[in-house]
Amino acid sequence: MKEMESESRRELYALLHLSPEASDDEIRKAYRQWAQIYHPDKYQSPHMKDTATENFQRIREAYEILSDEHKRQIYDIYGMEGLKSGLELGTKLNKAEEIKEEFERLKRQKEQEKFSSHVRPSGTVLANLSLPQYLNGGGIMRGMAMSSEVHSQISKRNTIAVGGNLAVTGNSGGGVATAALRHRVSSGASMEFMVSVGLQSLIGAQMTQHLSSHSTATSGIAVSLRDGSVNLSNAWTRQLSETCSGNIQLALGVESSIAVGWQKKDEKTSTAGELKFGTGSFGASAHYTRKISQKSHGRVAGRLGSTALEFEIGGGRKISDFSSVRMLTSVGIQGIFWKIEYHRGGQKLVIPILLSRQLNALIATGAMIVPSSLYFLLKTFVVKPFYLKRERQKAMEKSERSSTQVREAREAASKAQKLLENVATRKKNKQMERNGLVITKAIYGNNKAFKKRNESREVENDLASQVLDVTVPLNFLVDDSGQLKLHRGVKKSGIMGFCDPSPEESKQLYVEYIYGGRRYEVLVDDYDELLIPQEVNIS
Repeated sequence: MKEMESESRRELYALLHLSPEASDDEIRKAYRQWAQIYHPDKYQSPHMKDTATENFQRIREAYEILSDEHKRQIYDIYGMEGLKSGLELGTKLNKAEEIKEEFERLKRQKEQEKFSSHVRPSGTVLANLSLPQYLNGGGIMRGMAMSSEVHSQISKRNTIAVGGNLAVTGNSGGGVATAALRHRVSSGASMEFMVSVGLQSLIGAQMTQHLSSHSTATSGIAVSLRDGSVNLSNAWTRQLSETCSGNIQLALGVESSIAVGWQKKDEKTSTAGELKFGTGSFGASAHYTRKISQKSHGRVAGRLGSTALEFEIGGGRKISDFSSVRMLTSVGIQGIFWKIEYHRGGQKLVIPILLSRQLNALIATGAMIVPSSLYFLLKTFVVKPFYLKRERQKAMEKSERSSTQVREAREAASKAQKLLENVATRKKNKQMERNGLVITKAIYGNNKAFKKRNESREVENDLASQVLDVTVPLNFLVDDSGQLKLHRGVKKSGIMGFCDPSPEESKQLYVEYIYGGRRYEVLVDDYDELLIPQEVNIS
């Protein structure tokens, strides 16, 4: 796995047929060898000259990077991504740690620039529906509420947020507009100034400070513009473990209260609870969410207090990378509800549907059974067939794109091999005269093809498209001493005259060769070293 992850940092070595530990002299020698083969001035045919020019540019780029100590060090650590990020333009860095630090800094800077160039909108639309009201001849809509907020980072330390909300119930309604400025004082502290105009007009400020690596404190003050009342708030949050945190909130003012809560979240579950005591009231709430599959989750929640008694159960499903739906059934003293939620990005649509104002056991049971039954029916006969069809279509489109890329790569490899052919033939004839190493057959590609070959001694036709004949480039790479070496840890598809004939599949290289008048064969994995001649006689 680590070898595959480092593939992008080994391609240039494969191109020049070098070990990642190659010396400067070896890099210069390899470049001269390849430049002699692919220099455009050696060819008269326009077609051959174009092929040579394209490959010569690849070789020259590889040499310019690997022959520069600074660029090579960056390439070895971060591949071409590190070079393209701008590291080579800065101060010369000598240590790997310095390069890593600089790369991470530039990466954060680019992320910050990308982040700063976009605003982050969020909003919620709440539509309250009532089935009993509709059945009694009234309208189905009980009320509606909307809220929206837009965040925009105006500098590295300052962020502004503008938002508002509007609520309508029956013949009454109201709204509030809010603006806030957040200023990052330091890496561990920030301040926020806020003004709100509407039914609850007020101005306020709050300060957040990291007390330690595990705890944070927030203090705030808000002054009402209507009656001049002052409200103070304090909150403390502490990380209790890697997956659990706790918090205490204290509010002093017209409506004083104290609340204690905790949250725990891991890969599969999310749990939270809170106890709150206020002037003449108390409340407790908890919820538990569990991941059922990669895209689905279940949820159970409950609320108990002086003005609330409610039990909620349901689940949700992710329908795309950015959107999800959730269906919940709620039973409490306010009635029996269905709650439908749709989330997409920072936007949310919530539709509570009142089914009954009375606590009726039959209606409550039906409210819980109907959604789950409907979900499984839709999943079986609508959603699943739709997704299977879409996945098949995506697979076909991906296969077509991959086929086009493989076809183009094969054409490029074939052109590169033609330019190697004359030298490869001369080397082959020279080795034959010496009774030395001659590659008679070499195939690179999907290892399934070689497993089938072991059974039938030939590559099956259906797998032939997933392998590539590389006899010519391997004969070219045989050195004057009659030895062929492909370096460990370097993916062989990057070698000149090779390509990747089966993307996303494990690959092997099969070689048949003659040495000393005897016939041999060898099979190696994609990242393994190949060193021949080897004494594995098959004749």
